Amino acid sequence: MEESRREFFKKVAGGLIAGAAVITVTKKADTQTKVELPTPEDAAKRYKKYLAVDPLIRMQAELKESVKKPEKRWIMVIDLRKCVGCHACTVACMAENKLPPGIVYRPVMDVETGQYPNVSRKFTPKPCFHCENPSCVPVCPVGATWKREDGIVVIDYNKCIGCRYCLIACPYNVRVFDFGYKDYLTGFPASEGLILGQEGLNPFNEKPSLEYNKKWKREGHKSPVSNARKCHFCMHRISAGMLPACTVTCIGRATYFGDKLNPNSLVSELVKKPNVMRLRVELGTNPQCYYLV
Repeated sequence: MEESRREFFKKVAGGLIAGAAVITVTKKADTQTKVELPTPEDAAKRYKKYLAVDPLIRMQAELKESVKKPEKRWIMVIDLRKCVGCHACTVACMAENKLPPGIVYRPVMDVETGQYPNVSRKFTPKPCFHCENPSCVPVCPVGATWKREDGIVVIDYNKCIGCRYCLIACPYNVRVFDFGYKDYLTGFPASEGLILGQEGLNPFNEKPSLEYNKKWKREGHKSPVSNARKCHFCMHRISAGMLPACTVTCIGRATYFGDKLNPNSLVSELVKKPNVMRLRVELGTNPQCYYLV
């Protein structure tokens, strides 16, 4: 009798579970059949909403359009009110371009003003200003640096003789010299616990830099060792349709990049603001890095 009861309850329980499964599958199937893909018009509306929310999405779309155009002029706008001095842009630039010790393309100047207890700090990122009239270009005795049609001032490492005239001529001190330091680990002890992750970093240090759309591996005294170096707006990323590394890593969305010749671009809107300033315009260099204050 007891066995028959158990068998009965097992059959009832099994039937209930099977029924629930059928109901669940049916509900899922019914739900899936009701799913409809958004129309292109709806997708466009949603995309516009995102454009209004995050400037990175808008700048990325604008960059892809401008890259295809024969005429463009790349500029950078930095909102000093949003910069918190986190140095994320500096680190991202170093990682993107495999920069060795002593080479920084985008330093962030930290200035403390006031008197205790009324003290404040102001942070000013300083990439290359890619001037319209760059003072670094005419002083180069071998023509290793020039301004491209898209506004980017470049350096030909294979032509550069390391005279450093351009470093002296630059009024913004944004050019640096490569003294040939290989990496951040050479000369340090490899004992376990002294430098965590040292062995894992070595392969990264050996990877070539992709500056100017070429592969530059640090070998002996070959370029870019003993050359002048500077920010180039991540040309290799721009040609691939991507924003500069400093722009996409800014946690406060304080860095803007785009085509000045596009009247509808975000940077074109920002440079028309009344609170725009540029550094040392009295020198006639016409810098193309703008600051919002």
